[in-house]
Amino acid sequence: MAKNVAEQLVEMLIAAGIKRIYAVTGDSLNEVNDAVRRSDNQIQWIHVRHEEAGAYAAAAEAELLGIACCAGSSGPGHVHLVNGLYDAHRSGAPVIAIASTCATHEFGTEYFQETNTIKLFDDCSYYNQIACTPAQLPRMLQAGIQYALSKKGVSVIGLPGDLTKLDAEEITTSIRNYPAEPIIRPSDPDLHTLASLINESEKITIYCGIGCANAHDEVVELSKRINAPVGYSFRGKMYVQHDNPNEIGMTGLLGLPSAYHSMHESDLLILLGTDFPYEQFIPTDCKIVQIDTKAERIGRRARVDLGLCGKVEDTLQALLPLIPQKTDDNFLQVQLKLYAHVKDNLQTYVNDRGTPGNIHPEFVANTLDQLADHNAIFTVDTGMCCVWGARYIHGTGQRRMIGSFNHGSMANAMPQAIGAALACPDRQVIALAGDGGISMLLGDLATIAQYKLPIKIIVFNNRSLGMVKLEMEVMGLPDWQTDMHNPDFALVAQAMGIRGIKVNDPDQVEQALRDALLYNGPVLLDVMTDPNALAMPPKVEFQQMKGMSLAMSKLILNGQMGEVWDTIKSNYKHIKEVL
Repeated sequence: MAKNVAEQLVEMLIAAGIKRIYAVTGDSLNEVNDAVRRSDNQIQWIHVRHEEAGAYAAAAEAELLGIACCAGSSGPGHVHLVNGLYDAHRSGAPVIAIASTCATHEFGTEYFQETNTIKLFDDCSYYNQIACTPAQLPRMLQAGIQYALSKKGVSVIGLPGDLTKLDAEEITTSIRNYPAEPIIRPSDPDLHTLASLINESEKITIYCGIGCANAHDEVVELSKRINAPVGYSFRGKMYVQHDNPNEIGMTGLLGLPSAYHSMHESDLLILLGTDFPYEQFIPTDCKIVQIDTKAERIGRRARVDLGLCGKVEDTLQALLPLIPQKTDDNFLQVQLKLYAHVKDNLQTYVNDRGTPGNIHPEFVANTLDQLADHNAIFTVDTGMCCVWGARYIHGTGQRRMIGSFNHGSMANAMPQAIGAALACPDRQVIALAGDGGISMLLGDLATIAQYKLPIKIIVFNNRSLGMVKLEMEVMGLPDWQTDMHNPDFALVAQAMGIRGIKVNDPDQVEQALRDALLYNGPVLLDVMTDPNALAMPPKVEFQQMKGMSLAMSKLILNGQMGEVWDTIKSNYKHIKEVL
């Protein structure tokens, strides 16, 4: 029996390993929907309440499983996809987006819900085409899948509604996936140049990004061999922090003074697989090496003395035989001692748990870190939740943390948790959501309830757009229009069919988290947190970190930790005074 184009599309998606299509069905998508229904459960249709949530869910699934799919129907469905697809594309998540359109004979007539998909998705995709004949569809879909897998990003396939009903044409291309996993490393002369630079340098700091995801052991071995402290970006944290005796935390807007200090006191900084965007935090008076698989990224954030193209794991495996063991570890010990005291300071915000109605979010995040599974998947909203996740959720080697780290959108945590829960049903999935973020896509709580996803949503309810409020205060502006007049999120969750728990008292936090994590089903925990909790603001942090210089290193080496800590505390005190 002849198959139609919609059936052929679904068969090719199944062959590509795609398990689900996240979408809101509608006219031009209805044939695809029906083909999924008749697929003998080989692929699932996930009825999200908003296409943006579907794109976020697909992006999270793609990060975890390697490829995923979402869809949007004519006009508004396309536009709704855009924000989530921007996030997926910038995060390097291989996502196939099916953009069904009005009938082909209506193109160019300003027909109802007509959208130019080529123009609309051009900036958030590597492959973006529209099939107008049955013969085009299989070739375009195969190309789109290969683009998504090889370039790590979004492919958009435009699909007119009338095309889906037509008889499919024979597939003349391959329908197998060909993931690109080549060995990539610099040439031997470049490796010897790098080795010489490392061997002649005394104070070296390694800074790692998401490109170190498969290079944990190599990074640790290099750091031990050259006695180098290891800092990392937010996206690199879960891959680099664990089982790493030389790690010193993050730098940047969400980071800690220790990593900043180490980088600025180095005579050589090695950037591994990172496109860290904040140039203000990169030193300008030391030599810098950058290694990345995408050569076009090299040197665009910092003045790089040596730029090499390669995967981190492949490059370090080839480099390590050229690096002898260094014996002087004074620089490393200075940075590790500073990091230890920075961590002690962070713990003060945990030990002081806050007051009823103003629970310290640091305490909540730290307690969650201790109670969550060893292989839990965390999703974090952009803003203050990123701060608490960055500083208090620790990597174990098996945990994952997903967020809108490059695109920086609000409202990502809850829909990304949907994708994570469907992709990894045997793992604990925890969303750290802000009250601003959860409000923005609140409707998709119904998706969680409908599919009985055991997601745990921890709402850090500070009744404000917390990060924006801090930004305005730092700029000398009154915080205006940042207050949130929130519903009772626990009651909203209950109305949606999700267990809702409200926490007002610090004494309730630990038991409430235990109950939520043990509950066999979805839970929303609405925690009333302190709206004045201090996440060190970017501009203030940068100015304060400038004051941590060689003098502090000498104090540490001389064992004068009291003076060092007084210096650090005076910086924090000044920040509080500014705010």
